[in-house]
Amino acid sequence: MTVSPIATLAETVRFGDETLIVTLSDGREISVPLEWFPRLRDATPEQRDNWRLITRGIGIHWEDVDEDIAVATLPMSSTSTVLAAASYSPTNRTA
Repeated sequence: MTVSPIATLAETVRFGDETLIVTLSDGREISVPLEWFPRLRDATPEQRDNWRLITRGIGIHWEDVDEDIAVATLPMSSTSTVLAAASYSPTNRTA
């Protein structure tokens, strides 16, 4: 099944120790490394928790750190695939 990125919206946001986790309107959770977003990586927990949806979920905005993320720019695959791809390095081919 192909899902249009335009039809897929963010619903909630939370953080792991080193990840940003976005729950989408189709039920998927996308988990990406905080390293991809240095402003969020360096933010306090309070700053990270101060987010709002842009245009009903097309994007996410963090006022305190002036960060905006468009849902369409997040990898639209399973969480395990995203995490495996993020941890891959040419010297560690088992990830």
